[in-house]
Amino acid sequence: MQYCVTGASGWIGSAVVPELLGAGHQVVGLARSNASAEVLVQAGAEAHRGSLDDLDTLRAATDASDGVIHLAFKHDLAFTGDFLGAADADRRAVELFGEVLAGSDRPLVIASGVLGLSQWPPATEQDGHGPQFSMEGFGAGPETRRGTAELVRSFADRGVRSCVLRLPPTVHGTGDNGFIATVVETARTRGVSGYIADGSNRWPAAHVLDVARLFRLAVERAPAGSTLHGVAEEGVAIRDVADVIARHLGVPVVSVAPEDAAEHFTWLAGFLGLDSPASSAQTREQMGWLPTQVGLVEDLDLGHYFAR
Repeated sequence: MQYCVTGASGWIGSAVVPELLGAGHQVVGLARSNASAEVLVQAGAEAHRGSLDDLDTLRAATDASDGVIHLAFKHDLAFTGDFLGAADADRRAVELFGEVLAGSDRPLVIASGVLGLSQWPPATEQDGHGPQFSMEGFGAGPETRRGTAELVRSFADRGVRSCVLRLPPTVHGTGDNGFIATVVETARTRGVSGYIADGSNRWPAAHVLDVARLFRLAVERAPAGSTLHGVAEEGVAIRDVADVIARHLGVPVVSVAPEDAAEHFTWLAGFLGLDSPASSAQTREQMGWLPTQVGLVEDLDLGHYFAR
């Protein structure tokens, strides 16, 4: 099969592409730059120049594919204050995918998240759906993203084998520059390794290679309208994360009061204080997915997060 992958040269995409190629599939990756295109070509994929804003380009790539894995998101826009703008661009791209794939029974797998599904600890694949659930408390951008995920699930009624693959806040591994890398850099800059309140709140986690395998399984055979959880560890206490960071950086571990968290952790504070454990029991049984890579704390202890 030939699959179109958006965000193909990004953190998760760079693991998904070789996973697909290794299983005998062909990959056409969306590339925003010449550098990204070169990375894809060297990996053995075909590069298709364009961005999420290039809807004609997305249409052509989707139309020529046997299915789509949608990983791209305008993180640079989201983390500089315009999360809603990034979410709106994502929504337009997903609407196009649904239009092109309608009636074909071809797969569309998108990346979503489990963070914020804290009303049901641990959150399952059945949670977070329907009008009774809202993320308005997190702002318009996250609520738009939730609505986009629900839209994708509804594509099953239009002849699309649609799947929402929810990811934990930390998909870790060598080369990760996401939340955990930011926590490490904050500790390095502040001279202390902090956690909020007593640090007992939990984040689910998964290694990027385990997640990549689940994306392949999803695009190959996930049922239409399904929700999967790419969660290897149900919940890792943030205090445990702070402890291993402190040991590697040689700095003290400190508790940061909730009212001081925004000043200490800046934009990360609202996420780092959440207690959001999540289960993947149904996903494992349904997809035959068994994570085999190291856990988050063990991965941190390998030391690559602390190399400059």
